[in-house]
Amino acid sequence: MHLESAHDPASRRIYSGFLWSFIALAAVMVIGTIGYRIIGGPQYSWTDCFYMTFLTVATIGFYEVIDLSQSPAGRMFTVFIGFAGIGVSTYLLSAVTAYLLEGKINETLWRRKMEKHMHRLKNHYIICGVGRVGRNVANELAATRRPFVMIDEDIHSINLYLERHPEQTYIHADACDDEILQKAHIETASGVFAVTGDDNKNLVISLSAKQLSPAVRVVARCHEVRNFPKIRKAGADIIISPDFTGGLRIVSAMIRPHVVSFLDEMLKSEENLRVEEIVVPSGFPETPIGELNVKGRDHLVVALREQNKWVFNPDSSHLLRAGTVMVIMATPSGRKAVEGKLGWV
Repeated sequence: MHLESAHDPASRRIYSGFLWSFIALAAVMVIGTIGYRIIGGPQYSWTDCFYMTFLTVATIGFYEVIDLSQSPAGRMFTVFIGFAGIGVSTYLLSAVTAYLLEGKINETLWRRKMEKHMHRLKNHYIICGVGRVGRNVANELAATRRPFVMIDEDIHSINLYLERHPEQTYIHADACDDEILQKAHIETASGVFAVTGDDNKNLVISLSAKQLSPAVRVVARCHEVRNFPKIRKAGADIIISPDFTGGLRIVSAMIRPHVVSFLDEMLKSEENLRVEEIVVPSGFPETPIGELNVKGRDHLVVALREQNKWVFNPDSSHLLRAGTVMVIMATPSGRKAVEGKLGWV
């Protein structure tokens, strides 16, 4: 959701009316100037003719710059220019007024719609900072069909993402402000991404997020490795350095190219295939995986993480317990299906 409404049919119609009325007014001025030049003769300059047309169209009527007392045709031409000018000017004024009102009305309606949408959000994510990293985070959340709200004080950065996702909810403000995080309903959010380009801001966002919602998971971006301990003390659960992980990625592309190719293919897949993790909810009774029938065409159980140990490719008799982390390869619909079988949805 965003404020621009120029792509709406009504807005295009208003803008088109404004443009054509301006062209019509310019045409009246040109016709009037040429007409008075012909009627008055060469003794009157082009400036005089233009001024005469302007006085007629604007209905100011100080005096006749060009003497028409002996020219009935000239006076009839003045009547024509006057009517045409008044009509076009009135339409131009109404088009401008409608364009301004349309923008204000659309902005008000959008804000109400956005507030209602954010009020209904639950288990969503908050992206603080919509730069290059933030937009990639948003793309991944959108690809896996996870709801999120973007926050950034730079409207240009937001608009870059809105060009392809015009209905995305966002807040144009500073994410370091507690009121803004509350406006994004951090109390019901699943996680916060502190991914601005400033380590100090990411530290403040991490601290504010944990104070407002201690249970929320915070992933923070950090350029300087020496700032890791500070941001971790501020409350960030995970700290990522794009420079550090980028270096590891480059090495991996060299020494294990097929693994990297496999992971890249998952990110590029049209089916949005991803490696996901799902936590078995509390209160879930011990149940063999086979009885849940969690293996399907759109999801595959790769491993289980339980009691700090990994169980790879578990067999159908393996018991699922509350708190176990399931690592699955799935499409968004496959992930939803597994979550449904575990009682999450």
